[in-house]
Amino acid sequence: MNALLQPGVRRREVWAWAMYDFANSGYTTVVITAVFSAYFVSVVAGNAPWATFAWTLALSASYALVIFTAPLVGAYADAHACKKKLLWLTTLGCVGFTALLVFAAPGALGLAIIALVLSNFFFGTGENLIAAFLPELARPRALGRVSGWGWALGYVGGLLSLGTSLAYINWAQAQGQGTVDFVPVSMLITAALFLLVSLPTLLLLRERAVPQTERTVRSAWAQVRRTLSHLERLPDLKRFLICTVLYQAGIQAVITLAAIYASQAFHFNTRQTILLVLVVNITAAIGAFFFGHVQDRIGHVRAIAFTLIGWIGVVVLAWAAPDERMFWVAANLAGLCMGASQSAGRAMVGLLAPPAQRAEFFGLWGLAVKLASIIGPLTYGVSSWLTQGNHRQALLITGSYFVAGLWALRGVQATRGYRAARRFTRATN
Repeated sequence: MNALLQPGVRRREVWAWAMYDFANSGYTTVVITAVFSAYFVSVVAGNAPWATFAWTLALSASYALVIFTAPLVGAYADAHACKKKLLWLTTLGCVGFTALLVFAAPGALGLAIIALVLSNFFFGTGENLIAAFLPELARPRALGRVSGWGWALGYVGGLLSLGTSLAYINWAQAQGQGTVDFVPVSMLITAALFLLVSLPTLLLLRERAVPQTERTVRSAWAQVRRTLSHLERLPDLKRFLICTVLYQAGIQAVITLAAIYASQAFHFNTRQTILLVLVVNITAAIGAFFFGHVQDRIGHVRAIAFTLIGWIGVVVLAWAAPDERMFWVAANLAGLCMGASQSAGRAMVGLLAPPAQRAEFFGLWGLAVKLASIIGPLTYGVSSWLTQGNHRQALLITGSYFVAGLWALRGVQATRGYRAARRFTRATN
């Protein structure tokens, strides 16, 4: 394994890095995907016609905040070599505002939206920061495998949070409690697990970056503007970022609206939805772990293309599913594709990013993902609203982003992009 890691990197540090994926996946699994999303629509917003649109609009606001701040945070982290300090801040922020969701009672729409927006903002910023550590830990030829280990462990973490929440919900229902009682408490459980499991990362992961004192807070946006202008010298990275916006729009719609789609199109209750997401997390972990090895073997571009073809199949199956059985098949295929595509995209950016500005370019990648997180779910929300709640048609419309992403991937060459990133570093230094 040492041959896969950068000089001086120990195995326990890679484990500590991967544990952050384990920790933060509970937030997306329980809050965004499985539990709170459907609760927000049906209980907090009272199943109003605009409820799904309100959910996607709130998430879009949080992603817009990440888009605005991600390049600035990345440039600041590069200037002061403080990714780990910022990771502490974002972790505590996400944990605190997730815990605040315990007060999201029926009708408490304002409180729920504020806590959701801020918790998701801190989550997204922390996700960018932890990704920027990847090229410091793994050699270029092993980026796919190490990234895959993190994503696979992340899905196991999602299983832990979701399984713990399910155990509590089963107990609460046996005590005669209703949805308004056990869903808020599951938010506290999720926040506590996030904080506890992230401690290995926050305590053991080393900051290897060297401060670049010439970069100040005032010059951060100027540096970002220069970086964006220099993307013309990194054509493969530029094209891949465009591709990322497109296919991630579809993925983020699936992540954000899976529970809502299951409850509205197939009338799943909370327990059925949690069981569905539990099973999907298992297939996603398998996809992330094994596909990382496949990616390093067959190449990054080809690997991502395979996952996008799989995503197109997922959308068609879920749209055409006459009953729950075909929907379960589509959901598990989505899990395999999700684990593979998320891991592959992060590894691809690690390969194409100039070494001296990794945090900043991962910030741009985060910008692309968060822009997709606005476009995809909002497209679904608007489509469901305009079609008077036709969630199947909304899914089909949103799924077109996978086709567009596959088209944009044409022409991206990983080897050429890797060389261009090294030339970029030498020229700017």
